[in-house]
Amino acid sequence: MLERILEPEVMDTPQEAMIYDEMDHNAVNEAFVTDLIAFLGIDPDVEAEMIDIFDIGTGTARIPILLAERIPQCRIMAADASVAMLDVARINIDIAGMLERVQLARVDAKQTDYEDGFFTGIMSNSIIHHIPEPLAVLKESVRLAEPGGWLFFRDLVRPESSEQVQQLVATYCGEEPEFAQKMFGESLQAALSLSEIREMVASLGFDPETVQLTSDRHWTWAAQKPE
Repeated sequence: MLERILEPEVMDTPQEAMIYDEMDHNAVNEAFVTDLIAFLGIDPDVEAEMIDIFDIGTGTARIPILLAERIPQCRIMAADASVAMLDVARINIDIAGMLERVQLARVDAKQTDYEDGFFTGIMSNSIIHHIPEPLAVLKESVRLAEPGGWLFFRDLVRPESSEQVQQLVATYCGEEPEFAQKMFGESLQAALSLSEIREMVASLGFDPETVQLTSDRHWTWAAQKPE
């Protein structure tokens, strides 16, 4: 197994934010939202109470926008530590006409000011590999979910070899600019292994089997907080 090599916790330059936003994440984002809706068992056509969702590491808010478009019963607090990412996110939300449904917050996901159980559910796509000690983010996320609420996290899984890293970069990022390919490769090496994320989830009192490999490069943690 490759050693975990950390990358910067926050991508906070306008160049990084713009490059990230211009990368083709459409298929990954669609899959995340589709799988989340299936996990929650929500029918968009059935009137229901509004749910409040906290999106950790929202980046440029592409996933919250997509979720809000597909599920009218949700409001989303989209949070990130990067000012540059939030600047781009604000533009994306405005263009999508979602200013009333998707709000932005600059926060440190390891320690927020929200009250215990403030949100119906917590979601996150690709934040964990940015965090040197991810357990702090997971612990804070559990605290923020209401009793009986849910947690839905997805991130990259660290490959076992440099050759696998190169293969994944070529497969999923081969048409992107060189800088984007470099970012993706570094993210793969900064990711957790399946056993590492399962150990963290177990330490918080959740069944490690709630974390599953859901693609050749992703794990997903989908769980309900005890009431």
